[in-house]
Amino acid sequence: MIDFIRELFEFRFLSHAAVACLLAGVACGIMGTYIVCRRLVFLSGGITHASFGGIGIAYYLGLNPIAGAGVFAVASALSMELLSQKMKIREDSAIGILWSVGMAVGTVMVTLTPGYAPNLMSFLFGNILTITVADLWAMGVLAGVLLLVFALFYRPILYIAFDREYARTQGLPVGWVNGAMMALTAVTIVLSIRLVGIVLLISLLTLPPVIVNSVTRSYRKITVWSCLLSAAGTFTGLFVSYKMDIPSGAATIIVLSLTLILVKTIVYFGKKR
Repeated sequence: MIDFIRELFEFRFLSHAAVACLLAGVACGIMGTYIVCRRLVFLSGGITHASFGGIGIAYYLGLNPIAGAGVFAVASALSMELLSQKMKIREDSAIGILWSVGMAVGTVMVTLTPGYAPNLMSFLFGNILTITVADLWAMGVLAGVLLLVFALFYRPILYIAFDREYARTQGLPVGWVNGAMMALTAVTIVLSIRLVGIVLLISLLTLPPVIVNSVTRSYRKITVWSCLLSAAGTFTGLFVSYKMDIPSGAATIIVLSLTLILVKTIVYFGKKR
């Protein structure tokens, strides 16, 4: 552990990874709580996988793949709302359609990209050591925006997360708030792809809130503790990957999964007593 802490300050890529754990923990904790409370886990999975289409298009056009994923993810999130609300397509069907279409478009565009086919493993399964200073700035801005949004609009977000119909009766702009939250979810997903990858990201969004929800029902407490747990989980995953030479994204999800099992076991036996 001492060697790991020392090398955090010696090697820039490790220090970048550690800062990314903190910033991603804040973003994923805030948005993950909203996603779990709104029962939008499948939706977040759809946005995550649909963003692969943006990565493929960006590679084909010679653009930044993360920027391409961001545009495609936000468009997919808003399209899901449009398909389900305006075109009367069931929400789960709309998610499934955009999920598969995004993956298909990404695969086709990468295949059509001239020259050497890029290695997409870091996007599919994550590689936290590839985090750049620009990525950290983007994640920092996102974390700041999310903290500000939730501080200013906590009560409307809380109402919409649990009961949209009640929120409408209170005169809240449910459509606008829901659209904004979907866009922020998409941005959070895209900026967290390098940490755990497209395939595993849905677990990083859902595991911390589910763990905390085992011991409290307070939305505010779930949000705060999910941020802390997400940051701790990603940092522990980074340490495990450093020691065992395994992908940090997979290590993070395993650590959080074991934490969920441990907490559920403690709560279960605590109630039996």
